[in-house]
Amino acid sequence: MKSSVVALICARGGSKGLPGKNIRPLAGKPLIVWAIEQARAVSRVQRVIVSTDSEEIAEIARGAGAEVPFMRPPELARDDSPEWLTWRHAMNFLKETDGAYPDRFIVVPATAPLRSVSDLEKCLDEYEKGGADLVITVTEAHRNPAFNMVKVLEDGCVGLVMPQSLISRRQDAPKVYDVTTVAYVARPEFVIHKNSLFEGKVRHVCIPAERALDIDTPLDFKIAECLMAHR
Repeated sequence: MKSSVVALICARGGSKGLPGKNIRPLAGKPLIVWAIEQARAVSRVQRVIVSTDSEEIAEIARGAGAEVPFMRPPELARDDSPEWLTWRHAMNFLKETDGAYPDRFIVVPATAPLRSVSDLEKCLDEYEKGGADLVITVTEAHRNPAFNMVKVLEDGCVGLVMPQSLISRRQDAPKVYDVTTVAYVARPEFVIHKNSLFEGKVRHVCIPAERALDIDTPLDFKIAECLMAHR
């Protein structure tokens, strides 16, 4: 029997850093449409569902081929609402309406439009290797707490975040990564019963920095426009 895969795109209407962010035009398309089209291009994905509290976003999403089978409750659309609970709300809706959770779901954030379809495929591939509750995407970090990241000390001076490392060359520092918003693949039951990413077994897919930009500010948007223009 073919396993079920649902793509989930979470896009609330409010955004203080960049008002109207999720439907702001980028290279001729509303931002959310990039995520919808990328998710729909993944052959393993049977359904693309958008979770939003905005009728305007819902209308645009449906026009791009996504489902909007429910509206997100206001308490899950505030600035401080954990997206984890939005994922859980969507999975519970599917359980109630379909009688079962999908086998897995892939979250495709609207704010990372520079991803490729192959990035999404690789995340599903990594999950399907088994042994993970969740797959995240990362990029190689430009700063390293063992070498070139500092904190302010009690006397007002600065010192290394990890002074015990005593590493004098960048090449000798342990490799660290930044978590990105390109995609997440999860087992629904894990999201239902746990409360954060790292309460389970987490695997990763490394994404090149030029495809991992997360749009949160006007400057991020300008960078995305520039990168899109030179793809």
